[in-house]
Amino acid sequence: MGPVSIGSADWLKDESLQRLLTVLSQDGEEARVAGGAVRNELLGEAVTDIDIATTTTPEQTTKRAEAAGFKVVPTGFEHGTVTVVSDGRPFEATTLRADVETDGRRAVVAFGRDWRADAERRDFTINALYATVSGEVVDLVGGLPDLETRTIRFIGDAEARIREDYLRILRFFRFFAWYGSGRPDPEGLKACARLKEGISRLSAERIWLETKKLLAAPNPSRALLWMRQAGVLTTVLPETEKWGIDAIHGLVRAEADLGWPADPLLRLEAIIPPDETRVMGLADRLKLSKAETARLAGWAATPLPPPGTTEMELGKLLYRGDPGGFRDQLKIAQAGARVRAVEDDRALVEAGGWSRLLNCLEQWKKPRFPIRGGDLAAIGIAEGPTVGAMLRELENEWIASGFAMGREALLERAAARSRQ
Repeated sequence: MGPVSIGSADWLKDESLQRLLTVLSQDGEEARVAGGAVRNELLGEAVTDIDIATTTTPEQTTKRAEAAGFKVVPTGFEHGTVTVVSDGRPFEATTLRADVETDGRRAVVAFGRDWRADAERRDFTINALYATVSGEVVDLVGGLPDLETRTIRFIGDAEARIREDYLRILRFFRFFAWYGSGRPDPEGLKACARLKEGISRLSAERIWLETKKLLAAPNPSRALLWMRQAGVLTTVLPETEKWGIDAIHGLVRAEADLGWPADPLLRLEAIIPPDETRVMGLADRLKLSKAETARLAGWAATPLPPPGTTEMELGKLLYRGDPGGFRDQLKIAQAGARVRAVEDDRALVEAGGWSRLLNCLEQWKKPRFPIRGGDLAAIGIAEGPTVGAMLRELENEWIASGFAMGREALLERAAARSRQ
């Protein structure tokens, strides 16, 4: 393979980035763009974060960058990383490193000047590419051929890479979901299956973050399938074991066809049972945020309305229930029915019904109950526990009327009750 260059990339021509790479590459030192930015540019994917690898020590990086007018934040100084900021835009600059000691979760590193050693300590070949200030791509571990075939391959011995950090098992499947093609690399897949128990040594936060990134991929279906084959999915999400992941295929297709955004939590809901106890156990085990937990709990507690439900009936359900839970239930049901509709006309009708209900839900606004306790006091009803009970009864009648009963009718009903 001949020389490869990304010199025409707009982001590489950025004046601040060029100036930073230049000041870090003077007097016998060298800085290169490393990892994801190079990979994504070559794949035609969006480049967001730009990381820099440099032979300068953190102290030298700081001194040179500040002398050139940059702001420097010591975000990971002991690990060799400083964040250089230009016009609010951050660039992470990290000194070349080699692992001295690893325990499956974190590494003790030594700073160095050996580009190959720095490349070989990274996880996958496609993540160990560098680009010089002019855009010349430097590949020391065979990343370019793997990028061409979209192969996610561990650098060196797969088991050794995993034993250094067991999170790499999940990263293997996450990168396969985002960038892989065909079947996963056999050696990597076997190593993940053999060492999957090591995932238990990771923090819940790291496991969930990596899982959520995988679920956010344009199409995580194949990666989830191979995770299940390797026994990794059951290790991370035991809730999926007897439930199955078949629904994810229809959901991804519905997202593409109907313009729904890729939604990691909705995709998670598609592969776990809507059981409140198990959902809360999952949320506790993986330390989900309060908002994520509330959404999953709302979905699990919400019954799926029949596809023939009227708009009025749906409104009554939404008023007392969780609109977000109904939305998730309806989306998953519609996606599943669309798959079955290929061979079943009844499923086609169901899909249409749930689509109609989803449209109603999106346009629904919660009506406001037109009376309060003070209104009852104003017509002579004494305050006390009976007021609350009467308000609840009146609200139920108002809901049953399809929210049609007006304020005056409700007050008349209240006055009549108080005279009984």
